[in-house]
Amino acid sequence: MGKKPQTDGKAPPAAGMRRGLTSYGDQGFSLFLRKAFIKGAGYTDDALARPVIGIVNTGSAYNPCHGNMPQLIEAVKRGIMLAGGLPMDFPTISIHESFAAPTSMYLRNLMSMDTEEMIRAQPMDAVVLIGGCDKTVPAQLMGAASANIPAIQLITGSMLTGAHRGERVGACTDCRRYWARYRAEEIDDDEIADVNNQLVASVGTCSVMGTASTMACIAEAIGMTVPGGASPPAVTADRIRVAEETGARAVQLAHSGLTVDKILTEKAFDNALRVLLAIGGSTNAIVHLAAIAGRVGLEIDLARLDRMGRETPVLLDLKPSGSHYMEDLHKAGGVATLLRELKPLLHLDAITVNGVTLGEQLEAQGPGFAQDVVRSFGNPIYPQGGLAVLRGNLAPGGAIIKQSAADARLMEHEGRAVVFDNLQDLAERIDDEALDVHADDMLVLKNIGPLGAPGMPEAGYIPIPRKLARQGVKDMVRISDGRMSGTAFGSIVLHVTPEAAIGGPLAYVRTGDRIRLSVSKREISLLVSEQELARRAQERPVAKPAAGRGYRKLFLENVTQADKGVDFEFLRAESLQRKTT
Repeated sequence: MGKKPQTDGKAPPAAGMRRGLTSYGDQGFSLFLRKAFIKGAGYTDDALARPVIGIVNTGSAYNPCHGNMPQLIEAVKRGIMLAGGLPMDFPTISIHESFAAPTSMYLRNLMSMDTEEMIRAQPMDAVVLIGGCDKTVPAQLMGAASANIPAIQLITGSMLTGAHRGERVGACTDCRRYWARYRAEEIDDDEIADVNNQLVASVGTCSVMGTASTMACIAEAIGMTVPGGASPPAVTADRIRVAEETGARAVQLAHSGLTVDKILTEKAFDNALRVLLAIGGSTNAIVHLAAIAGRVGLEIDLARLDRMGRETPVLLDLKPSGSHYMEDLHKAGGVATLLRELKPLLHLDAITVNGVTLGEQLEAQGPGFAQDVVRSFGNPIYPQGGLAVLRGNLAPGGAIIKQSAADARLMEHEGRAVVFDNLQDLAERIDDEALDVHADDMLVLKNIGPLGAPGMPEAGYIPIPRKLARQGVKDMVRISDGRMSGTAFGSIVLHVTPEAAIGGPLAYVRTGDRIRLSVSKREISLLVSEQELARRAQERPVAKPAAGRGYRKLFLENVTQADKGVDFEFLRAESLQRKTT
């Protein structure tokens, strides 16, 4: 008989079907029962002995952004089996921007909890996260970070562009542009109906640099996808090949044990912020990155983001900051083309899910080629990063403006506030011919923050009052404690913190007050004395929103402000929970 292997006396970590056994009081019986049931689906002992790779299935008839889910799952399974693993797909919540009331952000944390707990509850040695629509990728990364097993992100991919009367169009920047023209009575009912048929030419996510494309680029830059995982459109063969490669890589992750916390480091988040700034990405990404970072015990420093923005120009020529679409970025070499240009500003030693550093991964992707979608440092789309952080007595905790998609003439502006108390007030009065409003005024919308709406809806893109739109007014300074879609454009101040619903200064702004915006000084100030604001607060104290039961009660009692990611406090890393309290 041979010698028994030397051990340290500890049992090897549970793997495969032995992982996370159901509690029956007898572990042997738990495994016996589990295998009996799974064999009822036709699995053999050989299959059940392989590394188990979970696949998060977010397909839904309500989610056309994920309309290619069946093909992606098939390709992921193929990659897993070719690499010697056992694929097991399972469903979670699916969230689509246009089909989620009151707003998709309200459900992001619920989806993250669903993702985390299903990863924990079911046996898997690694997990493939398939998502694309705006809140899906953040929710999956948040959940996987908390579960902290080997994980890899697969993006569903962008839609193709369409054409309207000879003009190339794509969702959703062009959706907003045409709708603004319709509101201004520049186009009629027939034309707006025609363009509605052309804006979304296939399944997939928005084809511009909205939140979905932003988070896709960030997922690759942060090291959570295979190389080239961000840019292939949803309906292309390239996207299917990426899916197969993702499945194979997941098996390698299971063998290596490379967990999420080894990838989502401070250096990785620095790289993510650089890319966010250089792509003119969605303001939503700041909230999502803060939430993801909070799950691994890190915080996003808005002051640092702003310093980085002053030295990181916008290099990606995509709508709404530029003129191209995601399929053009893919043809131009994808995110790797941008990363090569950003190399001097990146942490190239950050580790990726591919088991190599970001620098090594870029080296393996080759030298690139001539193209016109990613600009050089000497010829940027915008000289500074797409986003700027504002502070002042109106936003003591900070506010955000997407300067690369704003009117340069309004970046230094003082004007009279025209105030709307909430979404209903906005809907009732914005197009009233009697509304006292002028082109140089500032539109202010309260109570659309994390608690106020609730869920911080993308209502910060306040429409130009119809009577001004008819006069040719295209942009005004707009201020709120809410968000706007990354597909939107304009001189819009967002994420004002603290929000009005909890008694932030925004709650006490009145029509007629003067507000000063200075992007160069990073200032947003209400020109009202502290004494007057204190008097207003005493005169009309704010009652924090509350609910009697259900998810809304959970949300309102636990959600954080925008600078903390609008996550639930109890889901953040324990070290950050202790720091907060």
